Amino acid sequence: MEVKINPIYFDTHLLTKLYNSSTSTNNMARIKYQYNTETCNYEKIKVSKWDVVFDVLSYLAVSFVLALGITILYHKYFDSPKEAALRQANETLKLHYELLQQEINKGNEILSALQERDNNLYRTLLEAEPIPATVRTAGVGGIDHHKSLPKDALIADAAQKLEQLKRKLHVQAKSYDELNQLAKNKEKLLACIPAIQPISNRELKRLASGFGPRKHPVYGVMKMHEGVDFAAPRGTPIYATGDGVVKSIKKSVTGYGNQIVISHGYGFLTRYAHLQSFKVTLGQKVKRGQCIGYVGTTGCTSGPHLHYEVIKNGKKVNPLYYLLSGLTPQEYDALVRLASAPNRSLD
Repeated sequence: MEVKINPIYFDTHLLTKLYNSSTSTNNMARIKYQYNTETCNYEKIKVSKWDVVFDVLSYLAVSFVLALGITILYHKYFDSPKEAALRQANETLKLHYELLQQEINKGNEILSALQERDNNLYRTLLEAEPIPATVRTAGVGGIDHHKSLPKDALIADAAQKLEQLKRKLHVQAKSYDELNQLAKNKEKLLACIPAIQPISNRELKRLASGFGPRKHPVYGVMKMHEGVDFAAPRGTPIYATGDGVVKSIKKSVTGYGNQIVISHGYGFLTRYAHLQSFKVTLGQKVKRGQCIGYVGTTGCTSGPHLHYEVIKNGKKVNPLYYLLSGLTPQEYDALVRLASAPNRSLD
């Protein structure tokens, strides 16, 4: 027998059940139904606790995967404000590091040029030994001065190069200190060496007798003439031929007569003999070209003149070797010819 279902009754009954289930109080879980074809009724679905747990875990797993994917995508394509600031700071640091590297390289180039000039010019002129490369390129080894710095390759590299540059600059500074002292000593040496004529002799005619064996004007015998004679009128000014200190002043009526001996240091002494009078005192410091006395005829002499000697390390040497300052090669040759003439000495 065929059973007929009243459609109006079905819909009203169904809506009533659905309404009651949806408006159930106490926030209970929504009740689920399924249609039973055998009984032609909607029956309540029984849900176990494990089904609920499984549903919750599935939901959480899907949510976690979605959240993780969104986070990865966000961090890949977007930066947080803090990350963006750090990235910008990092780029700035890299730029400053590159500029620092350029400055370090430029500093090394300038220093290399200074080292080259130091060894091959200054030290050659001042007769000093060049600084070995092993000393100039003193290594950084030993204690790590940068342990407190972050273990970053860029910072470590820059720190090492700066340390090397500092050490090279220190060596170069010490070298310049040494060169400065050598230059002062050289300047002092050059100022002290007897280098000018002891009297004014612009026309080069006053050199009367040279260094070497000469016939003595009084005794008439050959005798070693240990200086040079400059003929000049009485009262002609006599000049110190180099910086020094008056070592002795002696008055006599025999031998060299009135004489002055000046110590120039570096093993040099000069003697000025047969003076009429003195213009310096014992122990006085004198400068090259300073008037120290006047030409006379004291001692054993045949006429007014200056007897001039140069003593180097205790040995009397030819003064012509040291009469170079202010003379051209031609003028110096003229003096040599005058000194070589086989004539009598004046004392």
